[in-house]
Amino acid sequence: MKAFHDAVTEWAAGGSGEPARELAVRLRIRSAVLLEGLSDAAAVDALAERRGRDLAAEGVCVVSMGGAMNVGRYARLLGPAGLGLRLSGLCDERERRFYDRALERGGDTVFVCVADLEDEFIRALGVARVEELVREAGEWHPWQTFARQPAQQDRTAHRRLWRFLGTKAGRKIRYGRLLTEAACDAGCVPAPLEELVARL
Repeated sequence: MKAFHDAVTEWAAGGSGEPARELAVRLRIRSAVLLEGLSDAAAVDALAERRGRDLAAEGVCVVSMGGAMNVGRYARLLGPAGLGLRLSGLCDERERRFYDRALERGGDTVFVCVADLEDEFIRALGVARVEELVREAGEWHPWQTFARQPAQQDRTAHRRLWRFLGTKAGRKIRYGRLLTEAACDAGCVPAPLEELVARL
């Protein structure tokens, strides 16, 4: 499935679509999940695993597009006009119009977070529990340093924590899995993520 994802990424960047077409047939891929970035992909993969599912074996490719603005291009390549896959997506409210335009056909569905998936997790788990996860991840000192910065003083604890999760390269990806696993344990997986995975 990684080879297919890489082939699609290359195709979207202007390369040949033949490798993706061949892999789609060989792997019996039936649907693709269009996600803005790697942190969302980590969350989808983690939830699917917790639900006892192997998305790759089921013919589902989780596609990290490198930004919501790319959804139109990926939908053209993978949807009815391209490989004919069933499409679904997860996006932020501010990006919904791009997804709605790209996934306007009857069989395609987009699930929407208010600000983003990290915001959904903080609201679902609560600030105190997410802070525990930050401590368990060995980032308590960086979090405290960040929270004490003058620019953060007028923000709520929720907003500071949300900003912290996006301040370092790779942090959102790491917490995509950690937050999902914690939400599964607490029985409070955000509805957009839960409904997306249930639909696949």
